[in-house]
Amino acid sequence: MALADLGWDDVLSKAFADHEREGLRPARVICELKHAYAVATGDDEVLAECRGRLLHEAGSRSDLPAVGDWVAIRPRSGEARKFDILAVLPRKTKFSRRAAGEHGHEQVVAANADALLILVGLERDPNLRKIERYLAVARQSGAEPVVILNKCDLHPDPAAAVASVKAVSGGAAVLALSATEGTGCRALAPWLKRGRTVALLGPSGAGKSTLVNRLMREEVQDVREVRESDSKGRHTTTRRELFSTPSGVLIIDTPGLRELQLWKADVDDAFPDIADLAVQCRFSNCGHESEPGCAIRAALESGTLAAERWQSYLKLGAERAEMRAHLAARSDRRSRIVWKKASAGPRPRFSPNADHD
Repeated sequence: MALADLGWDDVLSKAFADHEREGLRPARVICELKHAYAVATGDDEVLAECRGRLLHEAGSRSDLPAVGDWVAIRPRSGEARKFDILAVLPRKTKFSRRAAGEHGHEQVVAANADALLILVGLERDPNLRKIERYLAVARQSGAEPVVILNKCDLHPDPAAAVASVKAVSGGAAVLALSATEGTGCRALAPWLKRGRTVALLGPSGAGKSTLVNRLMREEVQDVREVRESDSKGRHTTTRRELFSTPSGVLIIDTPGLRELQLWKADVDDAFPDIADLAVQCRFSNCGHESEPGCAIRAALESGTLAAERWQSYLKLGAERAEMRAHLAARSDRRSRIVWKKASAGPRPRFSPNADHD
């Protein structure tokens, strides 16, 4: 396999020029392990760990490698088949979320994907509010979002399900297929081209691993049935991993996401219909509550804007505002720490000959 088969191109080659002069070589991260990474160099797959200035200069965890990243590596002296990662090349796209927890940091789920395939199982009608959330985060990534309604063989009216999702997709493509049966999989052709990278996203049980196995033409991922009681899936994929298919398409498979909190998503991008309505309000600072000439209220009253979609927009907007406040507070804390260190100056050295109380 050549570097081009991993997605290497002229843009990456130009970005790597300085590292090449330092005697480093390019590689792509294909798997995150506990304390290391599996990387592909084009002619081999080796283990590598972050070292040197990459660790010292990283401002946050998101600056460290993620699956799909291109990195600069060099052999580790005295250890066969062990390499050091010294730099991460600029990312073309990144799908990231806020990690769980009160002080959640940015977690990069997939890097340098050309398209994000958001899989939703059709054992029951699709949850439009969850799809809106995925699309909000996906659009911020820079990659093209595509909604895949999988298991169409289990739904009584797949066409109706597609229509309902298209109504909230903001122009993103919506496809119905069955990864198990192979029905409708040819519709993925525009996104499955040699050298391109697609990332599979969605909750457990949506059929991501089944679709990976179909595209790989062999069983590379374990699959399990979902629970009949609530259609919930069980985690079969436990780590993010990049696969190269026989057709030359690169696939990043990801574990099911229990929750998807916004990081820096622009909510208006995921709700273009609401953004278009807002500019039609009589007042530019309309609060969309009781102001005269409010296009949002008029659309809600006429039914052209569903109340559930409007509430979803407000919920995600509030979450985005909370995230901005969180980031501002964290930045302020860091600034104060840096200022205190700088103003304190060097600590006085203890002199054994000086007088002390």
